[in-house]
Amino acid sequence: MNPVSAFAVYFIVWWVTLFTVLSVGLKTQDDAGQVIPGTPASAPAGSHLLRVFFINTIVATVLFAIFYYAFAIRGWTFDDLPNFLPTK
Repeated sequence: MNPVSAFAVYFIVWWVTLFTVLSVGLKTQDDAGQVIPGTPASAPAGSHLLRVFFINTIVATVLFAIFYYAFAIRGWTFDDLPNFLPTK
């Protein structure tokens, strides 16, 4: 896998996992009991983007490492996926 393709796959994995990690540990203004006038009660109570980006980078790196091992090192392709699924 050339480096440009690897970076593209990593970026896609990072971006998709970002939407999963965004809600981890989120505390709303309603939960904190401090709703700022003019904002919805479901708005975040504080900014935690650096922590979210850090957690997301770790999760995305682990997922990309699994992908890279399976496809680049082991040589598996998407055509091999039916071999891993149970058959009746």
